[in-house]
Amino acid sequence: MRPAAAECPSPPLKVLLVSHDFLPSHPAGVEIYTYQFGKALQARGHDVQVFTTEKDIGRKNLSIEVRDEGGLPVHELFNNLYYNDFVETYDYPAAASSFGLLLDDFKPDVVHFMHLLYLSVACVEEVNKRGIPVYYTLHDYWLQCAWFGQRRFLDGSICHEIDFEKCGVCLKNFKYKQTKLERAGGKFIATLREKTGLDLGEMARGVQRGFKVRAAKAESAEGKAVRRQALADDWRTGITPETSAIAKQVAVRAESLYRRILPGVNRFIAPSQFLRNKFLEWGIPEGQIDHMRTGIDLAMFEGYQHKPAKHLRVTFIGTIAPHKGAHLLLQAWQRIEPQVRGDATLRIFGPPSHNPTYVSKLEHLSLASGATLEGRLAREAVSDALAETDLLVVPSIWYENSPLIILEALATKTPLVVSDLGGMAELVEPGRTGFHFEMGSSEDLERVLRDCLSNPAQLDDLYGEDVVVRNVTEDAAAMEISYRAEIRARVEAESVAQ
Repeated sequence: MRPAAAECPSPPLKVLLVSHDFLPSHPAGVEIYTYQFGKALQARGHDVQVFTTEKDIGRKNLSIEVRDEGGLPVHELFNNLYYNDFVETYDYPAAASSFGLLLDDFKPDVVHFMHLLYLSVACVEEVNKRGIPVYYTLHDYWLQCAWFGQRRFLDGSICHEIDFEKCGVCLKNFKYKQTKLERAGGKFIATLREKTGLDLGEMARGVQRGFKVRAAKAESAEGKAVRRQALADDWRTGITPETSAIAKQVAVRAESLYRRILPGVNRFIAPSQFLRNKFLEWGIPEGQIDHMRTGIDLAMFEGYQHKPAKHLRVTFIGTIAPHKGAHLLLQAWQRIEPQVRGDATLRIFGPPSHNPTYVSKLEHLSLASGATLEGRLAREAVSDALAETDLLVVPSIWYENSPLIILEALATKTPLVVSDLGGMAELVEPGRTGFHFEMGSSEDLERVLRDCLSNPAQLDDLYGEDVVVRNVTEDAAAMEISYRAEIRARVEAESVAQ
């Protein structure tokens, strides 16, 4: 980060944090970190507010509600994805306009973006118009990948090299806008709630989920497997005039984001060196992007004490979605003979996914393997879950950046098994804090699990040295110094220009 003089008493800053989703509805890594970071800044005396989006057909589209989340004021824009074309998935004037109104009202000293999904590249430009310093923490690859920033292909494989034609095949079934019927239904439900107080939103979402399940069942599993295998063998078999047209749109997106984001951001923050390198390849100058490992709320683990047991307890804690890889863990566990597993247990914690077909798959796998699906795990219960865990498995099949659950496991000296790519491999040192396995390979994960089951004593030998885990309060202190330096630099530049 930009060097600065030693801290001295200064007036508090007004900081606006921007995230695509937020708590409590979306308890994932970016959202949790944004909250913890905001509270840490707040504890240092700063005025912190959050701007985010939510999809809720029970609310009027593009309306804004202000609420409180643990003492943080949250401005929630209801974006029901009523996009007219692909461009609006990343350049959405309506979202930028609402964001601009908040900028004029709050008048922040600095704006720190955590994610722009469901928002707009024009939000950065709105900040630039007002001469406010801009920070952007890169939690994933959304600037590079239109498929939710995960750089995963249809068959679950990793897009190691971005090819726009491949993007076109991948995005063929990307549903980025609502149908006329969905829009009309949403408008009716929102109007009804506004006039009568009756909220039919949850019921409507249940109907939608039912339609998704029926559509998934209607598609032949055999046909789906054949298509995915064909794409895995040679994805170019999926290229059609339609996918080539999509590829051109993706190329325009890439050029637009690069041209408009790069000059509009003062400092990029990369929580992993792996991600930093990927964005250096993308074109961010080395001096514009800092590597800062993510901190966590260590106060959660005050008084933590591991609770030993006579049998090995294996645990997964994460979102129940394909990219998190819980199915790989269950597949590996199922192949291990009962006599090898012995009394060992496997628990899967995680909020339900928006993919009911995937949830059903996990339910079948858990029954077949003897594992248990425990459902959503409250944040305050993470410490207790880790206290009853002997081996935490993080089997993600995308370039994870800095998963909070890994950092929390390190803080509690919980042995780890993680995929061998992305920020995960940086965080877990084989033989010291855990083990790696080949990303996406349930067979290699099975090998590691068998080894741990046959020799559980090796887990006791991990963490022979203290492992330093960064506190989120350190993030807040470091960012405050950086914020003030950027503000001073801007003031000095304006003074020279005058």
